[in-house]
Amino acid sequence: MKFHIVSDSSCDLGREALERLDVSMVSFYVSFEDEIYYREERDLSTRQFYQTMAARPGIFPKTSMPTVEDYLEAFRPPAARGLPILCICLNSQFSGSYQSARNAARELEEEFPKARVEVVDSTLATVLQGLFVREAVSLRDRDCTLDEALEALKPLPATGRIFFTTNDLEYLRHGGRIGRAAAATGTLLKVKPLIGYKDAELISDGIAQGRKKSLVKVRELFFRHLRREEIDLNNWALATGFGLDRDEHQAFAQTVYGGLLELGHDRPEVKTPCQIGVTIGVHTGPSPIGVGLLRHAVI
Repeated sequence: MKFHIVSDSSCDLGREALERLDVSMVSFYVSFEDEIYYREERDLSTRQFYQTMAARPGIFPKTSMPTVEDYLEAFRPPAARGLPILCICLNSQFSGSYQSARNAARELEEEFPKARVEVVDSTLATVLQGLFVREAVSLRDRDCTLDEALEALKPLPATGRIFFTTNDLEYLRHGGRIGRAAAATGTLLKVKPLIGYKDAELISDGIAQGRKKSLVKVRELFFRHLRREEIDLNNWALATGFGLDRDEHQAFAQTVYGGLLELGHDRPEVKTPCQIGVTIGVHTGPSPIGVGLLRHAVI
């Protein structure tokens, strides 16, 4: 291994998976109305986060970025071993995590003058950041140097797309994503938003009437994108994500898997649940669900 990987917890791979991948995780913080901040995936699991949201409707949690010291704790062990460090952060437009990591990298030089830390603003979030981390792991495990990995990873963020929906418009309203009137009207009419992630931004992909139709529409948008862009899935990584309802995710993921089989692609990984973490969950409520894709790195 020629470099070590660190990621903030917004990659949504979960603590156990990151440990298996030998990736150091730096947690975001989340609090409810009591102002007590919990470390994501350390003090509070993602499932506990969503269960708390579901049990306390009308309470809107908030997140806080990792501190400089949090990053230093992750940087020190590989620096002491003389390993260069690749640090992957949530889209800097969404959080100050990237800046905290950069500040920590500068402070690390005082303790380890020869340390090298490359802090990357992934410009991604949730399952896309998770796929990006997995691509970095693959490059590391193929014995790439840090410079080779950085070069191979550079074009990937621009290829990332997510298609998803959520059930409760009040969380989007509280987060400033939609207005109060739109939220009230949408709730009254049982309209569900279709949301995309493209070019480092959340975008509107339309609306659907009711939860079932919104899930069907998300699937349609995903497969329409594959056809329109003439995507060869052999060169792409895929993931599906959800909030609280694992059974709903299983049913949704099975429809995505079936559609991929019809195209001649056996991609069982889309059935593996990726639980969307707190950085997105505070804006969507307990019911986000969707599918994302990112191009594989080429060396």
